[in-house]
Amino acid sequence: MRSRILVIKLGALGDFAQAFGPFAAIRAHHPGAEITLLTTPPFAPLARQAPWFDQVWENGRPRGLAALWALARQLRAARFDRVYDLQTSDRSSRYRWLAGRSAEWSGIAAGASHPHANPQRDFMHTVERQREQLAMAGISHFPAPELTWLAADITRFAMPERFALLIPGASPGRPAKRWPVENFGALAAGLDIPAVILGGPAEVGLGAAITQAAPSARDLTGKTSFADIAALARRAAFCIGNDTGPTHLAAVAGCPTLALFGEDSDPALCAPRGPCVAVLRRHPLAALKLADVEAALQELINQPAAMA
Repeated sequence: MRSRILVIKLGALGDFAQAFGPFAAIRAHHPGAEITLLTTPPFAPLARQAPWFDQVWENGRPRGLAALWALARQLRAARFDRVYDLQTSDRSSRYRWLAGRSAEWSGIAAGASHPHANPQRDFMHTVERQREQLAMAGISHFPAPELTWLAADITRFAMPERFALLIPGASPGRPAKRWPVENFGALAAGLDIPAVILGGPAEVGLGAAITQAAPSARDLTGKTSFADIAALARRAAFCIGNDTGPTHLAAVAGCPTLALFGEDSDPALCAPRGPCVAVLRRHPLAALKLADVEAALQELINQPAAMA
């Protein structure tokens, strides 16, 4: 009988992208297992494209007692042999009681059979923290995640041969994570290739402001799926963005990426990872000058990995 494995990763997009390596390692460690991912609706379509999961459940953040009870029954009925909690939040840790205490548990939940028992875990970068968590659960092989599945048909966008990606948004509740939009506009106006602006529906205003400053820019805010973003990133010459999910996804997809950080997040803990990534940080982020971004961009695109 196949062993049953549950992986918990609820979000957000940047964290989800940085979990691709752990996902691949779990699949490699349990090649014959039936692996289920517990996540949330925004990430379910992307997870279903990936080769690491047999099932994807998207009810990882139930609202109301009825939904919570339904998840509890679903978890108990599945009779998982082991759970890898990659979210390691208070919410996901409580799911140990919903899943049944007989399941082996990798995470930080009280009574976990394979706890991530490093008291310094909160001071580690997400990638190293999750790798160590899995190592403490007996996983020693960490293959590079295969990402050919991370693709989409982007012909409807009719992209030019060369273009750059700009990602001017970030969490609405954390405005200090956003480099001023007028700086993105000036940056786009000074590029020698068209800029393509990415973001969610809430960032449509940012896209409009940038295209007003740089009429050659293409505004795709609110028009792309996560898979579209990855496909655009594979074709783009480079990406410049704030510390936000699409920037992380562009980096993972292999696009040379310059990530802009302020005081609201620490790149030592959560900088994007990919084959060609650079980080600029200023306190406050609004103090970061356009000339410094342009210089860092030039250095980034001159790296051998960026030219490959």
